[in-house]
Amino acid sequence: MKIMINHSLMIPIYEQITDQIKTLIRSGELKENDVLPSVRALSRELKISALTVKKAYDTLEEEGFTVTVHGKGTYIAATNRELLLEEQKKELEEALYQAIQKGRRYGISDGDIQELFALLMEE
Repeated sequence: MKIMINHSLMIPIYEQITDQIKTLIRSGELKENDVLPSVRALSRELKISALTVKKAYDTLEEEGFTVTVHGKGTYIAATNRELLLEEQKKELEEALYQAIQKGRRYGISDGDIQELFALLMEE
């Protein structure tokens, strides 16, 4: 399992971890009953606080993506991939909506926003 942390993003590190694990589940790279690295192991690997990893794992468990067995580890729970994809699309839709609103507040025309979006999609 490869998790990449970008410290220059405005997204909290624990959210970056949860988002990437959800993506790995959706892609099938992580499957039901796969074990996640221990909190300590992942925090050492990523060079971040164990509390940050714990928060990410707790969030995943609260949302039903993982199950923690005390003393044994954190495992991927049975998940509905379509439901996960729908959730991620909804989050993306909200982020795009906020970006559009911000552009409009700055006085940027809808055409220029669409052009910028198309340009960014080419990258």
